[in-house]
Amino acid sequence: MAEASNEPRAPLVLIPVTAEDDARRKRRIGIFIGTGVVIVLAATGLIYKRSVDPIHARESYDSGVRLFKIARYDQAILSFDRATELKPDLADGYLMRGRAYVAVAKTENAIQDFTRVTDLRPSDGHAFVERGFAYLELKDHPSALADANHALTVDSRLASAYSLRGQIVRAMGDPAKAIEDLTRAVALDPNQDNYYQRGATYQTLGQHRSAIADFDQVIAFDPGSPVGYFARAESRRALGDLAGAKADHLLGRTIDGQ
Repeated sequence: MAEASNEPRAPLVLIPVTAEDDARRKRRIGIFIGTGVVIVLAATGLIYKRSVDPIHARESYDSGVRLFKIARYDQAILSFDRATELKPDLADGYLMRGRAYVAVAKTENAIQDFTRVTDLRPSDGHAFVERGFAYLELKDHPSALADANHALTVDSRLASAYSLRGQIVRAMGDPAKAIEDLTRAVALDPNQDNYYQRGATYQTLGQHRSAIADFDQVIAFDPGSPVGYFARAESRRALGDLAGAKADHLLGRTIDGQ
């Protein structure tokens, strides 16, 4: 058995903790605690922001809609700007801003917003129709036609898509074919604009009796609008009904305040 060493052990030396060491330790603890507090506060702030942003986005959206209804389009656009900033997936915000852009003749901006809607809601045929009408305004007939056709693949009973396609085909020089789509639009949704678009197309074809029948419907929908009277006056004149044409023209001018 090995003998235990009788050599004396070196005494344990305690390294004194200086005031500077103690301060350094306290700083490290403080930094750790401070960092934790910042992280907690940041997380809490993010959670709070995510909870209130949709509310503020809806408030901005509602404000934009109110401004749009009273034709304050530039201010409406600012409200929709804020709504979509706060909630980037708010499809209706882009849709309404696109309509406001159309109203102030910023059609290319409108197309960008309508495209955003089609990205967010690819099964919404109405969004493609909105963009199609914007393309039609720019006379980009191929793009407009592609949107009309796509909208009808999404919803084959979408009257506005038939009306859009009819107007595109008419603009491309085939009013006879346009009548087919516009008649379908009238059958699905017999509203003022659909009757007017078909009447205007009959007028282009020289089918003035059919045009007058449609303009009669336009006037029945809104007797206070001069548009139907002016259009009907043109077809009455073409048929030789000069007295009727004069009466319609004068009534239209009276309503229009001229």
